[in-house]
Amino acid sequence: MAMELLGGRVLSPYFGSGIYVWGAIITLFMLSLSIGYLVGGHYSTRQPSLRKLSVILAAAALAALPCTFWSIPILDAVFDHLSDPRYGALLASLLLYFVPITISGAISPYAIRLLVDQLGSSGSVAGKVFFVSTFGSTVGTLLTSFYLVLLFELDQLFTGMMLISFAIATLCFFADGGQDAQNKVA
Repeated sequence: MAMELLGGRVLSPYFGSGIYVWGAIITLFMLSLSIGYLVGGHYSTRQPSLRKLSVILAAAALAALPCTFWSIPILDAVFDHLSDPRYGALLASLLLYFVPITISGAISPYAIRLLVDQLGSSGSVAGKVFFVSTFGSTVGTLLTSFYLVLLFELDQLFTGMMLISFAIATLCFFADGGQDAQNKVA
């Protein structure tokens, strides 16, 4: 959610902050998450491990690099060729956010698969994962929109989010404790 809010600020100098821009951003994020849920669910059926989850987290962070370092050239190019706020905002959102949000969408179903130890607990586990995810989005939205945008530049916020994702990915990678390697042997 923080990236979605910041996306509005990134696009506004080029396409404004009207309903077209927010419609483009929300549509793109919903589409990306839906595809990510499918991909993550499918990928979770192939020898799931905490180490593989860490790779998904790190990939999502790496995929967000254009949001931080190349957003201006990307937005300049889109605006030069498509200044209509409806289609320009949609294309810019697609170029900047589709890949990182799609990869991020894969995290929840993959985490659910790792946490479900028996079929009867799947609903409870899914409920807890979605609670944590939605609660985290709520906190992230309030924190970003009420405080962080007042203290940091957009590039700093995107970089901070990427660093947090990398830190969590690193913790997951090393918390696996070689389980992935042990699972291959067994």
